[in-house]
Amino acid sequence: MQRRQFLQSSALAATAMALGQPVRTPLAEETPEARPVIKRYRNLGKTAISMSDVSFGAGNVPSGSLILRAIDRGINYFDTAPDYGPSEDHIGDALKKIKNRDKIAIASKFCRPIPYQEGVSHLQPGSSVSDYVGSVENSLKRMGTEYLDVVFVHAIGEKSDMEHEKRRLLDDNMLTAVDQLKKSGKVKYLAVSSHGPHNMEPLMQEAIASGHFDLMMIAFNFMKFPKIPDILRQAKEKGVGVIAMKTLAGAKDSGAKLDSGQFEQAALKWVLQHEAIAGLVITFKSAQDLDTYLPASGQTFTARDQHALDQYAALHGASYCRTGCGNCLGACADNVNIAAILRYNMYFKEYGEQKRAMQSYAALDQSARPCLSCATSACDAACPHGLSVTSQLQEAHRNLTLSTIV
Repeated sequence: MQRRQFLQSSALAATAMALGQPVRTPLAEETPEARPVIKRYRNLGKTAISMSDVSFGAGNVPSGSLILRAIDRGINYFDTAPDYGPSEDHIGDALKKIKNRDKIAIASKFCRPIPYQEGVSHLQPGSSVSDYVGSVENSLKRMGTEYLDVVFVHAIGEKSDMEHEKRRLLDDNMLTAVDQLKKSGKVKYLAVSSHGPHNMEPLMQEAIASGHFDLMMIAFNFMKFPKIPDILRQAKEKGVGVIAMKTLAGAKDSGAKLDSGQFEQAALKWVLQHEAIAGLVITFKSAQDLDTYLPASGQTFTARDQHALDQYAALHGASYCRTGCGNCLGACADNVNIAAILRYNMYFKEYGEQKRAMQSYAALDQSARPCLSCATSACDAACPHGLSVTSQLQEAHRNLTLSTIV
């Protein structure tokens, strides 16, 4: 603050105090307007949740203070999980300083913290009712809250076995546990999520038709999701709320020709122009991310935004593995889970979640080691987007393998 501003502010403050009025200085009036905030809230299906159109993905959130900053900017929906590092603990730190817990919505998942047993964090078919109930109760303990607004059956479609994924989607023990959790007031709504790579669309249609799910979260961005409109239509007919994730199409460097934040805001506005989408969840790592993403809230998608997306697609279209595509998976003779491995490499390179990415990679039944000596590169030929899949898998194996001998 300049000396003149300080003197003017002090004089105004003294006058205001004498009149018994709130203190408002020129600087205080400028600061809130300079900070982007949430400008739109949307109803989440038939639930009682009216969520901020840009909402908080708490993947390895660094601190409770960032949660509080987000709330101060108007974000009211927070997506976390037991296997998102210390995120639930940090949300708990923030909740200790919040007077109105009912003003925000918290979503978590049916899963175990990392490190976990049995190689997977998400609870699988055959898990007991007590496993499901215990997963939620442990999340509540970590966050120091009495209830979850939403609990997810998360990441449906990670395995290629369609029947296995259907069993996980509609596990009788899970549904029984949800009934118990709802009756005890520990959970309000049941949700499902998917970022593929296997059968995302038919599994989400199965979820909608079942009538068990109040909302869903799906991978959706400007790159390629031709069947999503059918899911959005069916969800709307059934009153199932829809949240979008993976909205930045890989979150790569957008290129020097764009203004800071221009691509990110364009990508978010592209998603939010779809009225059937209640809101989107995006990972926040710092206060700077609030300034980068929140200007998209409540804004119209423009020709300038489309130009930014076109530039990004031209720069990265031949290297971005489309989440949920899965067209190349049947081409690999070694049954390498190509889409999952490239997603983990995206977490490693673009999201800054190296530990989580390496742990997830280590839990896979088959690594990308065979790709190091692959002579056919059949996956390259099977990719409809022209990606050099083999070279990306080789890079992923080197990035995600702890040992120097790969």
